[in-house]
Amino acid sequence: MMQPPVVLTGERVRLRPWCSDDLPAFAALNADPAVMEYFPAVLTAEQSDDFAQRIQAGFEKNGFGFWALEIPGVLPFAGFVGLSVPGHSGLPFMPTVEIGWRLCQQAWGSGYASEAARVVLAHAFTALQLPEVVAFTTLTNQRSQAVMQRIGMRYAEGEDFMHPALPSDHPLRHHVLYRFAYEDWLKTQ
Repeated sequence: MMQPPVVLTGERVRLRPWCSDDLPAFAALNADPAVMEYFPAVLTAEQSDDFAQRIQAGFEKNGFGFWALEIPGVLPFAGFVGLSVPGHSGLPFMPTVEIGWRLCQQAWGSGYASEAARVVLAHAFTALQLPEVVAFTTLTNQRSQAVMQRIGMRYAEGEDFMHPALPSDHPLRHHVLYRFAYEDWLKTQ
């Protein structure tokens, strides 16, 4: 796999290029029903490998993507954290760049997602000079919304939306949107 242009580090986290050794752990992550609770379905190993290919394509196209998350001395692969251009053009707030994360259960509850997301936001607003970053999730995903709030993002009141990729009767269709503008990020520094 082609390497992302940079490695990002925090006090306890390292966001690094993906390697082929990550793919089995990534497949296990994507097959875990608890990790995938707020997604329409778990992924097969083939679907997980396809997702990894799309992540790499994002780096090649945009110069950013979802970095592999390593917790040195704890977990060589804990999931991913990073930036992407949402793949569905029917989202009401497009065009945009989103921040996202997916961590294995062993990494939950220790602040790793928040720490890694802060590192990614610093990169987004300084090196990439993005004017804004968004995050979205299903209404019921309180854990991800808590991370969004901890990293300084603000709930975009009145901008809830029904995800166009999900059927009208799907229980996960209702999504919330959080925003973080560069100017607001500067106030947190």
